[in-house]
Amino acid sequence: MQNTSDFKARTVDFKPGERNVFLHLLTQCNLACRHCYINPAQHGTNILPKETALDWLRLLARPERESNLILLGGEPTLHPDLAEIIQAAKTLRYAVTVDSNGFLFHDFLERLRPDELDFLSFSLDGPDAAVNDPIRGEGVFQVCTENLRKAVALGFRTSLICTVSALNIDHLHRMPALLAELGVRRFFIQVIGLRGKSAAADSLQVEPERWLATVPETARQAARLGIHVTYPKVFLQPEEAFSCAGLTADNYFIFPNGRVYRCPLCEDYPIHSLCIENSQLLRRNGLNEDRFFKLRIPEGCVMSKLLHSGNIDDSTDGGQPRRISCCMLKQEMLPLAAR
Repeated sequence: MQNTSDFKARTVDFKPGERNVFLHLLTQCNLACRHCYINPAQHGTNILPKETALDWLRLLARPERESNLILLGGEPTLHPDLAEIIQAAKTLRYAVTVDSNGFLFHDFLERLRPDELDFLSFSLDGPDAAVNDPIRGEGVFQVCTENLRKAVALGFRTSLICTVSALNIDHLHRMPALLAELGVRRFFIQVIGLRGKSAAADSLQVEPERWLATVPETARQAARLGIHVTYPKVFLQPEEAFSCAGLTADNYFIFPNGRVYRCPLCEDYPIHSLCIENSQLLRRNGLNEDRFFKLRIPEGCVMSKLLHSGNIDDSTDGGQPRRISCCMLKQEMLPLAAR
């Protein structure tokens, strides 16, 4: 058995020229998770027709280079044409991931071959029903884990996303054993954001010390079990430089009403820097998110300071403000076999 000290997190730097397209096909969902970030007043309520979704994907595709596509909702498998959209996206040189709550509507697993999808990600916020279901809904744990087992058995590459909040952080250390038992080999740990429902629920937030004492150790335990773990950097050390994904990466967060954000922290506000109209990607004039990305402040991320200051009010022992990294900056811990 390896010592946990053998496993150290590394920061995954932004890759210049990498393109990540986060496409919300719809905002409807069969669940009502307590931390849902979807805001219908800002994101719309319509379902993208298949033809529109493919038109938008063609608009952002790069024939000369692969791009990453993450298909989202609401619950994306509620879209009746999801399988066809995935198959078409693969012809446009997208590496495709679907983020699902695990209910997998419209016979999703039967309508797609495992080799047509790069990753199928399941969302689960606890190691058992007693922890997960008060967050995501009664009966969700059983349905999600049953469908996850089925996906693994069919040969789909699967991952699991856990959103850490005050409701489940004390149980996070139990998640790696569940993933190993389910046969999942990629684990994404997310921090609760001050967006959507959680923006009005301060009780969901996790104190910095609690996050730092829990998440890296859980990642080490998962890596020991052969699981590849990714989690947000969140806090910068004094010697680390701040970097903004809005300036160095090529990320597009697209909603069914045509809004296109470059920073996910801004999604509760009509300050999107781009929009899609008449099959064109247009830059918006005015004081929008992209006007702020170049600002440098002691706290690190200017968007966190402006829009989510509750995340950075704490100070270090020296009285200096905590420095928050870009929300897109990740750390990863690899199992020994993957190094």
